[in-house]
Amino acid sequence: MTTSARLLRLLSLLQSRRDWTGPELAGRLEVTTRTIRNDMDRLRGLGYPVEATPGVQGGYRLGVGASMPPLLLDDDEAVAVAVGLRTAASGMVDGIEETSVRALAKVEQMLPSRLRRRVNAVQTYTVTVPPSGPRVDADVLATIAAACRDHERLRFDYRDHSGTASLRVAEPHRLVNSGRRWYLVAWDVDRADWRTFRVDRVSPRTPTGPRFRPREAPEVADYVTRGATMATWRYTGRVRLLAPLASLEGRLPSVASVESSDEDSCVVLVGSDSPVMLAHHIGLLDVDFEVLGPPELAERVRALAARYARAAGSFDAQWTG
Repeated sequence: MTTSARLLRLLSLLQSRRDWTGPELAGRLEVTTRTIRNDMDRLRGLGYPVEATPGVQGGYRLGVGASMPPLLLDDDEAVAVAVGLRTAASGMVDGIEETSVRALAKVEQMLPSRLRRRVNAVQTYTVTVPPSGPRVDADVLATIAAACRDHERLRFDYRDHSGTASLRVAEPHRLVNSGRRWYLVAWDVDRADWRTFRVDRVSPRTPTGPRFRPREAPEVADYVTRGATMATWRYTGRVRLLAPLASLEGRLPSVASVESSDEDSCVVLVGSDSPVMLAHHIGLLDVDFEVLGPPELAERVRALAARYARAAGSFDAQWTG
């Protein structure tokens, strides 16, 4: 590998991850750590702000410079960037539409014709539905994403669905884009539990920090889907279904949350717009069950049971009279 090719490969590695040790880079490029040190000096001479941490491991990081250095992209990355910029130009993030168009013009100007045709094909045969959901601020997204990447605590003002404001301290894990909304999955320090936050309701306080050790997190896509759906329910109920969970596969609502299960039963949290609808939905599962709460659900189940009993009784009276 020539020196120029090695420098390009080295720069690509530095751009793909925040921190590298000297031995890691040397192993990737199949050179000595001394060669890595010399190549870092060459990159600094070209204007790239490479930061070094002294020590046996010889850590390196591509820092923040006074100007934006060139980025190295392969063909697929270049197409992905161009398509992503076109999407961002008409997306749900405030403040980046105009800058996305400018960046796209620069990227497309440099694309070879074969790649430009691929990008144009996507644009020509894609219909974009105008966004109608809440818009989020690009700087807020960038701040949260950086805190997720660097494992730094976030302090932020938050408004819940009822409009109540509070100051939250969280260990951010992932940003999730679902439909027309952005969510943050994070460990809420004060509540000692995982929480989902709507990003359009988040106002970060700076600076971020201190750093934290990442925790084992739930599967974020499923966690956000269930949490976002449950937040829209007006009523929720806990019931014990007297049947094995496996026998209910495909019959439980996709948004039901299973709290516990054993060989003979399972406890689930389900929701609906009213206790009446909730009682009907549970009955449609066609298994025996116990209402664990709230009282409104138990009341509706009693009323429904009485109505069914009267209906069956009137039928019996006709045939025995």
